[in-house]
Amino acid sequence: MLLDTASLYFRAFYGVPDTVRSPDGTPVNAVRGLLDIIARLVAEFEPTELVACWDDAWRPQWRVALIPSYKAHRVAREVPGGTDIEETPENLVVQIPVIREVLGAFGIPIVGAADHEADDVIGTLASTASTPVDVVTGDRDLFQLADDASGVRVIYTARGMSNLEIVTDDVLRAKYGISPAQYADFAVMRGDASDGLPGVAGVGEKTAANLLNEYGDLDGIIEVAADPDEPLSPTVRNRILGAADYLAVAPKVVEVVRDLDLGEVDARIRPLTPEQRAAVGVLSERWGLGGSADRALHALGND
Repeated sequence: MLLDTASLYFRAFYGVPDTVRSPDGTPVNAVRGLLDIIARLVAEFEPTELVACWDDAWRPQWRVALIPSYKAHRVAREVPGGTDIEETPENLVVQIPVIREVLGAFGIPIVGAADHEADDVIGTLASTASTPVDVVTGDRDLFQLADDASGVRVIYTARGMSNLEIVTDDVLRAKYGISPAQYADFAVMRGDASDGLPGVAGVGEKTAANLLNEYGDLDGIIEVAADPDEPLSPTVRNRILGAADYLAVAPKVVEVVRDLDLGEVDARIRPLTPEQRAAVGVLSERWGLGGSADRALHALGND
């Protein structure tokens, strides 16, 4: 089970009142909410391995260099030559170090990669796994990883933890009329305002899906649009040709990286040692994690 950690702790932060605080008054709603999410996921789906995938760079500069608008509306402060600071509620900012500390105490490895997003870590781990994989996220970009043949599915949280959607090949075909292998090209054409991706003007989901079904992939669509002898609606042809500069770079921005060097990751879920249990107890008391810590401990096999 691969967690899109930021996606989940943002969901936890907004799903649990920030009146939930530690004994010293520090908000811990995201910490406790994330533990409860993990406990529920592990109990329901019973993974044998668990990784908290991390955004070492939530807005990688190599993606920004290709499309400057990429996530630009979410930048709170630019950092020349570094990773820009994301606009994040202050009451969540103070909890992120605590989240890292707690995940470590529970024996859940945190895996990131320099100048890459958690999506890229997830893509690499999912593509190199020798066992079935569940990807947990609220980001539909990761639908491109769904692959029945390889046993990769996406547990989509956007509609809430009580209404999880299990995304497989068949679900994508039913939902959008495309295969997972076509999803990145579909997303490029459709665009995504939440990520600052403009898409192809006038090409929505239906048109994008129809084009992919007719011509296979984005390269095929561009090739047909460039050939005046090919039978293609003049309107669609002009829209594709008019977006040539965007289409030349957008696929690299949207496609998840699958070949990062992450080294060995020991993600096996196993009971904590007495020393680790004692450390969790200290953290739980310090941060007032209460039943959330207990539920996570139980779900992770610490009876």
